[in-house]
Amino acid sequence: MKNIIITGTSRGIGFELVHLFASQGHNVLALSRNEKPVTNLNFENITSMAFDLSKAEDYKKVEDFIATEWKQVDILINNAGTIVNKPFKETSMGDFERVYKTNVFGVAEMTRVVLPFMKQDSHVVTVSSMGGVQGSMKFPGLAAYSSSKGAVITLTELLAEEYKESGPQFNVLALGAVQTEMLEEAFPGYKANTSPLEMANYIHDFALEGNKFYNGKMLQVSNSTP
Repeated sequence: MKNIIITGTSRGIGFELVHLFASQGHNVLALSRNEKPVTNLNFENITSMAFDLSKAEDYKKVEDFIATEWKQVDILINNAGTIVNKPFKETSMGDFERVYKTNVFGVAEMTRVVLPFMKQDSHVVTVSSMGGVQGSMKFPGLAAYSSSKGAVITLTELLAEEYKESGPQFNVLALGAVQTEMLEEAFPGYKANTSPLEMANYIHDFALEGNKFYNGKMLQVSNSTP
């Protein structure tokens, strides 16, 4: 059984991922600003922790938990994200800072904190978006969000190169439309063909096995535009 950390677990894909891994007997550390939904799952192998990726002091709690309870981490899934949807001329520096603190700086810092506890064959999976893929269709109002998702794609490639001899492996999944609350924020009224559970199943399988075949890769996981 593996030790797995997942961020952004209070709803959507992250919530479903926690359930999938825990039901298989894996140990899961579920991190979200609101820990209550995951706490209510009542799995003994789930530890839920209120956590804000933009707060430096919260990372110490994760580090202490791993050192005390687990000693090692097999899989880290950087799933948490935040979005701003407004015209660029109305998007302030504060808006960009808020989005980047979670979507980029949070991914970098969480990975940096967890890395010392990871093995050569551990796997870091970061959830990005098709909006961050160079050459993909872009949409007005998402300058902060989509550019942040492009940044973590490049970050993943850089980390895979830096750790290619020692491990772990790093991969990033650029997701298309999934019927989540965040999709509603980005594209009000749009109905996606993919449910959070369906996408969680894909990410679950990829997190467990994908690093046997990929390292430093961006995989587009989309059947629609957006």
